[in-house]
Amino acid sequence: DLTDAVNWMRGQFKLHPLTLDKVVGFIGNGAKMLVERSLKDTDITVEKGLPLLKEYYNEHLVDNTVLYPGVMEGLITLRNAGVKLAVITNKPHTQALKVLRSLNVYDSFELIIGGDSGFPLKPAPEPLIHFVEKCGCVPASSWMCGDHYTDLEAARRAGMKCCFAAYGFGNPKDEHCEYTVSTFPEFVSLCLNSL
Repeated sequence: DLTDAVNWMRGQFKLHPLTLDKVVGFIGNGAKMLVERSLKDTDITVEKGLPLLKEYYNEHLVDNTVLYPGVMEGLITLRNAGVKLAVITNKPHTQALKVLRSLNVYDSFELIIGGDSGFPLKPAPEPLIHFVEKCGCVPASSWMCGDHYTDLEAARRAGMKCCFAAYGFGNPKDEHCEYTVSTFPEFVSLCLNSL
């Protein structure tokens, strides 16, 4: 859906579409950076492109977006085991809520922190620290599972354990993680074994 939004925006300026892989490489630091990277080497400004991207994406958040295999069952398993869960995303809060509700997983989470919730965007650690403190936990015994270096860096800076979701779209770059998983059920097992 983000690729479609980027290409719709580019189309408004008569620019050729970008591939899914290209757009995926631009994701991870919020919409403004996505637009900036998507318009690099053009004379179109972010100020012109960003409202167009947002307009399209707000109407097409879950046209093609689906849960990865095992996520629904895994979230239920973790909740039943007493694990407190959060979504911390650079996506705006209202968009995050709409996606989670559309995918029927909204009720799985104690807290959802969007990119406009008053915290700096990941890789800043503040939203992770806020969630851990709100739950009365300690960072060293808490997990961040993510598919991008912004997730892993945020976890490192927050003093949390981190797991790289290799099945996702992101790139770990040079960030270290304790574990790498190829499916969400692997992460669920990892969490349950660490309780």
